[in-house]
Amino acid sequence: MSAGDEAAGGWSGLARALRDVGFPPSCLHCGGLVTEASPLRHVCAACEPLILRVEAPACPCCGHPYFGETVGERLCVHCEGLAPEFREGRTAVLFRGPARALVHELKYRQGLFVLEDLAEVIATNPHVADFLRGSTLVPVPLHPRKQRERGYNQACELATAVALRLGAGTRVAELLRRAADTQTQTNLDRDQRRANLKNAFALAPGAVITTDLRHVLLDDVFTTGSTLNACAAVLRRAGAMTVDVCTFGHG
Repeated sequence: MSAGDEAAGGWSGLARALRDVGFPPSCLHCGGLVTEASPLRHVCAACEPLILRVEAPACPCCGHPYFGETVGERLCVHCEGLAPEFREGRTAVLFRGPARALVHELKYRQGLFVLEDLAEVIATNPHVADFLRGSTLVPVPLHPRKQRERGYNQACELATAVALRLGAGTRVAELLRRAADTQTQTNLDRDQRRANLKNAFALAPGAVITTDLRHVLLDDVFTTGSTLNACAAVLRRAGAMTVDVCTFGHG
């Protein structure tokens, strides 16, 4: 670490200390106070270890970790039958406990303040950080109506925070738009999700695909992969040669 980095880290720590004196943060998972003992600002030191970070070995398609001993070919029930349009997928954490609380705060409670923690979790997981660093992050788009209601696209905000945290040429390109205002995917099974998303995505106006760049679709949560797969298909048809996917959580 350079002297400049050390100085920046010192100022950052001081700023956090001063900020926390006036506005003590509370843990989004248990409600307790978050002290400097935690590496995250909105998850306390007791709850932070409950964030289950994903490491190898993991499914190369959806990113879910393989547990236990496996003999022969590894089959993943989480993305079985997906027929991916992308090359590889990874996820940073399992979508439960404090990780779920962070995402819900961002998506449903206007909690943009948690982006710092989400980016920190991703950046400190080498399995995911090394996968993303230097790539072109393509956030999964929201329909304009939904984005007006929420005020922002959480995937785009997350991509911006991650690119800033990782550096090293990592950039964000909003290449896609949501062309159809589909019903919520929450209560649909895999086949219903796939049908619901037919023709739902398209290239954004003026989007230019640079074929030799590595594009990584970024979203908050991987459920069945249908949304990410539909987006990947659009990028591939537009000429993107290498398309990967990554999510913060796998649920």
